[in-house]
Amino acid sequence: QEKLVAAGGGLVQPGGSLRLSCAASGFAISAYDMSWYRRAPGKIDESVARITNTGRTNYAESVEGRFTISRNNDENALYLQMNSLTSEDTAEYYCCAERLVGGLRSEYWGQGTQVTVSS
Repeated sequence: QEKLVAAGGGLVQPGGSLRLSCAASGFAISAYDMSWYRRAPGKIDESVARITNTGRTNYAESVEGRFTISRNNDENALYLQMNSLTSEDTAEYYCCAERLVGGLRSEYWGQGTQVTVSS
């Protein structure tokens, strides 16, 4: 019954900000690398940001400097602060938990939240 549920999406104007959250249940995220992905019409899925279980972060070039990924293991939650939003950021955003055990990958995917950037 491992679950990940994203929330916080909505309609915002260009240049605006949103803060997404991903709440985990049924497992502890502390041992997992956590990522945000997004899916837009006509485009392949894009890895937006990743934060490892040790706190290292990576970002896609398209969001570098505008988005910040963070985690709170005590709250069992993942966050994505999105600033200076543009229409190119319009997509469904969802989170993923990954870890390696003995070289084998364990992976969980969550429900997405829609972000629409429009005037």
